Amino acid sequence: MEANNQTILITGSTDGIGKQTALDIARAGASVIIHGRNHERVKATATEIRQAAPRAVVDSVTADLSTLASVRNMAHLIRERFPRLTVLVHNAGVYMTERMLTPDGFETMFAVNHLAPFYLTHLLQDLLIASAPARVVVVSSVAHTRARLDFGNLQGEKRFDPYDTYALSKLANVLFSNELALRLRSNNVTSNCLHPGVVATKLLRAGFSMSGAGVEEGAQTSVYLALSPEVEGMTGKYFVRKQPVAPAPITLDSHVRKEFWEATEHLLGIPSSLF
Repeated sequence: MEANNQTILITGSTDGIGKQTALDIARAGASVIIHGRNHERVKATATEIRQAAPRAVVDSVTADLSTLASVRNMAHLIRERFPRLTVLVHNAGVYMTERMLTPDGFETMFAVNHLAPFYLTHLLQDLLIASAPARVVVVSSVAHTRARLDFGNLQGEKRFDPYDTYALSKLANVLFSNELALRLRSNNVTSNCLHPGVVATKLLRAGFSMSGAGVEEGAQTSVYLALSPEVEGMTGKYFVRKQPVAPAPITLDSHVRKEFWEATEHLLGIPSSLF
């Protein structure tokens, strides 16, 4: 995959793993679209990356992934401004210590970590297909292996525990990525997900009050899945340290994946025939 022919959107790329991913991809020669929810931070990050990678083409978009209207507006802007999108990296994520609802009435971790990537991919799928070969990369977590899937408590409606809800949102990432791989296989669009490692980010500090590896290490697998020719055509896999490994067994259950996909479509108001 020649980097200089790629246009790559990285969500949540104004700090942490996302910012490092954007920087590494820009240095490789790809056109990069920076995303964040604060306009000034987005612009500052884009400027910083242009300075670090003077030959790179760096654009930006601002959107609050906790609201569906903002996700729709973001997708509209991207479709309007960019004729191609060859890689979509879903990196943005949050960890909440309290149950808080978004303006749309969704639990915030479930909304930002799962619903937003699902919805944004839905809205950009035609652009990805038209740009094929294309890739979708989803940043999940090893936490997904500890999640319990209860369709009656997807958003902490019955009981809320911060870690359990976060782990469920990361399980949702893998279920989504694996099912997307199956649904877009015939369109020459691959979908893979990853665990970036225990990385020193604001999410790790907020959720676990601990430190970890540097963002340079944390970004490696995202960059690998976005650009490497070694994974060309590979789809429906879960990666750790740039190697495919076995995800939680539940993510390989086609019936569970289908049920979860349809439950997500119902929450978003997406007719199942459109994805």
